[in-house]
Amino acid sequence: MPAPGPFLTRALATAVTLLGVLGPLTACDVQTSDSAHSGAERKARPIAPVAGCAKGWTDPSDLSEDRAPARCEPGAPAPKPLKKKTKVVVSASTLNAEYLAPLQIALAKGEFVKENLDVEVKLLPTPDALPLLAKGDIDVQYAAPEAGVLNGIRQGFDIRWVAGNFSPAPGSKSGFWARLRPGQTADEVGLKDRTVGTLIGKGSVIMYPMEKVLAKHQADVDSVRFQQLGPAEVLTALKNGGVDAAWLLDPVWREVDGDAGYAFLGGQPRGEPLGGLLFGPDLLTGDPDAGVAFLRAYIRTVNTYFAGDYKKDKAFVKELGQALKTEPDTLAAVPSLRMDWEIRDGTADRLQKAYAAAGVTEGDPLPEDRVVDRSFYAEAVGHKP
Repeated sequence: MPAPGPFLTRALATAVTLLGVLGPLTACDVQTSDSAHSGAERKARPIAPVAGCAKGWTDPSDLSEDRAPARCEPGAPAPKPLKKKTKVVVSASTLNAEYLAPLQIALAKGEFVKENLDVEVKLLPTPDALPLLAKGDIDVQYAAPEAGVLNGIRQGFDIRWVAGNFSPAPGSKSGFWARLRPGQTADEVGLKDRTVGTLIGKGSVIMYPMEKVLAKHQADVDSVRFQQLGPAEVLTALKNGGVDAAWLLDPVWREVDGDAGYAFLGGQPRGEPLGGLLFGPDLLTGDPDAGVAFLRAYIRTVNTYFAGDYKKDKAFVKELGQALKTEPDTLAAVPSLRMDWEIRDGTADRLQKAYAAAGVTEGDPLPEDRVVDRSFYAEAVGHKP
């Protein structure tokens, strides 16, 4: 089979960087400093209504696939500059994945500057960034509550998932694809004892939707053979029979979409973000005003530039391509993401259940309030939970 083209190879490389495995951390991995405010109590803060954000909140228990994400009016919530210019350091494992678009556009449009924030983004592999977040050396990690994060929290690290990122658009087929036998339909695919090609490890959030797909096809994480492949190998292995199924990300799945020899079995749940922004102790308890200001700028960017199908605007797609250093045609080849800063009820529990089944976490599940803190975006949009 021919090798993937340059745009496809870059997309795969981005995917493998994004989904790098977070292994369990040990106590010696992180020594939290006094400045990290480790374990400090987070006090309730007053919340006032915010102009333009009457629809800036949805019921977290609403898990319907057609749920419209929360949205304020364009330009809302309005900036409330901090009295003192504040430096905020953000880490990300890639700088050109589309899910990072609100962060990159916020930087390009000066939305953080409007809050008197000096935001610096550092390119760091997720496993390297996590201990720095726990120590307070970085303030925000754009990642996900993966197994390594939860293992760290279990050991006492003061880290919380404070905002979501996106869920797939209805037209997206990013997810689990299987190669069909002649005459076979998607409903007839059995995955037990089959080989699954993947860029990810069992500690990734993708184990949650993957587990659901396996269950629908008479399998579980113990009855399939996972074959971890390089970024340019997954699609090739699926096509040449090296694996029976594979998790294909945007825009890779377009290579097999419409081909009768392949079937899309499922992907990330609609309307349920699985990643986003993690705050460390410096913003959680050291300077929560800066934490709210950071989310206010981020949310304002979503409301202003990503409220709906943002890829209908060709000029903006070009601008987005410049910010992400990605070809506009590559971005336009797949549906717009549904940017969503909210976190659904029970997502942390479902992730932990998947990690436990995969054998990458130990001990009792953490209660949601040890993993999730919705208070920062609630204050940013003026909602009293």
